[in-house]
Amino acid sequence: MQRKILIVLLIMAMLVPMGCGETATATPVEESATSTVIPATATTQPTSSANVPLVIDQPEPTLVPTPAYSLVGGLPANIVEAISDSVSAALAPEQDTASIAINLTGDMLIGQYVYVPVAAFPTLTDSITAESLLAFWAGDAAALNDLGEGQTVTLYLTQDTLDALILILGEPAESTDIEIVGADALIDTLWDERPTALGIVGFDELDSQLKVLYLDEQNPLDRELDLDAYPLVLNLYASGSEDDLAVWGNTQVTNRDLEKMTTLVMTGVTALVRATANAMEAKGILYPALYISDTLASADITHISNEIPFAENCPVPDPNQDDVVFCSDPDYIELLRAVGVDIIELTGNHFQDYGDEATLLTIAMYDEEGWAYYGGGKNLEDAQEPAIMENHGNTLSFLGCNPVGPYYAFATEDQPGCLGCDWDYMEQEINILAETVDVPIVTFQYWEFYHYEPTAEQQSDFRAMVDAGAEIVSGSQAHHPQAIEFYNGSFIHYGLGNLFFDQMWSTETRQIMVDRHTIYDGKHISTELLTYTLEDYCQPRPTTDEERISLLTSIFDTSGWMGNAATVLVPAATATPTLTGMTEEATIEATVGATAEATVEPTTSPGTF
Repeated sequence: MQRKILIVLLIMAMLVPMGCGETATATPVEESATSTVIPATATTQPTSSANVPLVIDQPEPTLVPTPAYSLVGGLPANIVEAISDSVSAALAPEQDTASIAINLTGDMLIGQYVYVPVAAFPTLTDSITAESLLAFWAGDAAALNDLGEGQTVTLYLTQDTLDALILILGEPAESTDIEIVGADALIDTLWDERPTALGIVGFDELDSQLKVLYLDEQNPLDRELDLDAYPLVLNLYASGSEDDLAVWGNTQVTNRDLEKMTTLVMTGVTALVRATANAMEAKGILYPALYISDTLASADITHISNEIPFAENCPVPDPNQDDVVFCSDPDYIELLRAVGVDIIELTGNHFQDYGDEATLLTIAMYDEEGWAYYGGGKNLEDAQEPAIMENHGNTLSFLGCNPVGPYYAFATEDQPGCLGCDWDYMEQEINILAETVDVPIVTFQYWEFYHYEPTAEQQSDFRAMVDAGAEIVSGSQAHHPQAIEFYNGSFIHYGLGNLFFDQMWSTETRQIMVDRHTIYDGKHISTELLTYTLEDYCQPRPTTDEERISLLTSIFDTSGWMGNAATVLVPAATATPTLTGMTEEATIEATVGATAEATVEPTTSPGTF
C-alpha cells in the first residue's frame, strides 16, 4: 500500500506547475478507500502503460476550395441575384480567379430567361412577328405599325429587361423609340398609351391586365412552347471542370418554371338537350367537340358548367321541344370526358328538372369519374362545400351559387340541387378561402341578359365577391357574351356565352368565349380570350379573323376600353355593393324584350332558354 501511495505522489508532483525559481513540493495524501489513480495525460511521461490512453496523431484535413464563378457582363441585376440565391458557389472577386465562367455559350445550360411581348389587355392585335420586332429594334420605326393601328409604336421596358434584351438581340439602334419605366408604372403606361404602346416583360412579371402577344405564332403561355425556336430567350451556360460544375447539380435558374405554372379554362353554358342532343344522336356524341376538344383538354384544369342532369329515363331529344324541363342521356358524359373535364359547376337552373333521382345519379357519375364539383350537391351542406384544387404548386378554390331559382332547384338539408346565393355565407367563405388558397374563384348562375352590358345590380353582386377576396369572378349563365372588368386588381367576366347549346338564332348567341387563365407561382398572371362561333346547333369552331375582331370590339367597347367609347360599366368609385335578394318568385331568366321560347330555327327575339 505504501508503494501505491508513493506512485500517486510522484505522478501528482509531475502534474503540479512550477513557477520560475520555485521547487515543487509533494503534498502528502492520506490513504483513503475512495482514492483513485489519476490517469496519465498525453503530455505525461508514464512509467507504465497501464491505464494510459493511446493517442494517435491525426493529419490535418485537406480543405477543398468552393468553386467561384464569373458572370457575363451586362447581366440584369435580378438574374445576378437569382444565380447567387440558387447555388452554393460564390461570385469571384476577380474574373481571372473564377473556376466557373457563366456566359451566353458554354458547357452546361444552367439558366433560361423568357421574355414576352405584351400590350394593354384590350388590344385587338393577337401577334407580332420576330422579323418586325427585330426590324424595329434595328431602327425601322414603322415596323410595328400594325400593332399601333397605323401609327408608330414606342417600346416600354424596365432597365432589367433592356439589359437582358441587349444580351439577346444586341444593342438597339440609337433611333429606336425605347422608353425606360419603373416596373410599378409599366401597366398603367401601356394602358394610357395604347394602341401605340408595346412592352416586353420577363415571364414571371406578367400581369392579368396585360395581353400576351404571340411571337411568330408561338404562345409564351403554352406549356409546349419550344424554347429553342422562341426568339426572346436568354440562355446561360456554365463552363469549367467536371468537378467544379458539379456544384450546380440539377439546379437551373429560370423565370418560367413549368412546375409553377397552371392553366385553367373557364367556360359558359353547357346544356346537352334539344337540338344539341339531336345532333349528337345523328352525328355522334363527340361531334360537338370536333374543333375545341384539344384546346379544352390541354389545360391543367378544365371547368364545365353543365346545367342539365343525366337521367336513365331521358326521352329521345326533340329539337323543337316546347317546355323547358330538360335531361340528358347518361351516355353523353362521353363528351365531357373528351374535353378533359376536371371540375363541374352545378349552379344551373335546370339541375333538379328530373327530380332527386336524376340529380343524385348525375353527382354519382361525376364522383365515379373523379371530377370535382361545386355550386350544387347531394344536400345543402354538400352544395356549400367549395372545391379546392392543387396543381403544380398552385392552389385554387371554386365557389358558386344561383340567386335566380327556381326555388325547387335549390339544395336543402335533405334534398339535392344547386346552391342558392346566401350572400353572408358567400362573403364569409370567400374571406376564409382568400387566406388559405392562392386564387379564389367565384362563378354565378345569374339572371340572363341578351346584351353585352351587365346591369348595375349585376356589377354590384360580382364586385362584392372581389371585395370579399375573389381574384376571378365569372358569369356561367350567359347565353350572350358580356363585358369584362378589372376591379381592385381582380378579373371579372360578366358572361362568357354558350359552349355546347343550340341557340343558333342570332349572331350574339352564337358567339362563344372561353377564358384561359394562367396561374404562376401562386399569382394570376394572364387571361387569354379564346373565341368560337357556334355551328350546327352544337359545335363551337374557331372564329374567323373578322368574327374575332367583331366580338372583341363589342366586348371591349362595352367594357369602356375602346378609344371612342363611353364607359358603360358603373365606375368602381361610385358603385355601391347591394347584394341581390333571392325570393321564390325569382324568374329563371331576365331578358330584354324576351317574348318567345327559342327554337332550333333562328328567331328575332330571345327565349327563356
